[in-house]
Amino acid sequence: MDSNPPDDMRRHAPATQRNREPILAVLQTVLPPSGLVLELASGTGEHAVFLARNLPGLIWQPSDPDPEARASIAAWRADGPNNLLAPIAIDAAAVDWPIAAADALVCINMLHISHWAASEGLMRGAGRLLSPAAPLVIYGPFRREGQALEPSNAAFDADLRHRNPHWGLRSLAEVEKCASLHGLAMERVIPMPANNLTLVLRKA
Repeated sequence: MDSNPPDDMRRHAPATQRNREPILAVLQTVLPPSGLVLELASGTGEHAVFLARNLPGLIWQPSDPDPEARASIAAWRADGPNNLLAPIAIDAAAVDWPIAAADALVCINMLHISHWAASEGLMRGAGRLLSPAAPLVIYGPFRREGQALEPSNAAFDADLRHRNPHWGLRSLAEVEKCASLHGLAMERVIPMPANNLTLVLRKA
């Protein structure tokens, strides 16, 4: 049961507690030491506050298209670090974003619970906002060519597609192909706990 008071706008995603440390460990090796990081689809805001607190040299800009998600992010930010900015409204699929440039982009658990247009928009936006060699870091479950899905991911994929036919685990090859169309090259694919991956792409 949620122990927060009734007027507390903070949302909770149980997976955050499980994956935030492994995600941080990767980000510490690929993000620049300073600059602005734009997080797409920040959701509850739990990752944003945790990552900003543990990466104090960076300015962390959370975003989400959902007003209720932004309210949750703002509530978490109330007790958060000074380098965590107020959330802004960004729909990854939109052609225009209300930000002109970023030193890195981070996107956690979005691609499989959104329309493919959001994935395309993410790559388009990264290609536009990032400077050469700047990273786009994507975390989540993916399909890999020639490899059967793990039973847990197969069940998850089937459930997602039942809930929304536009959702589901994306093909890693298709994601990489889409990225290349917008000037992004895959640098590393990092295995993560619970059959997830972290993709590290760089602006060419």
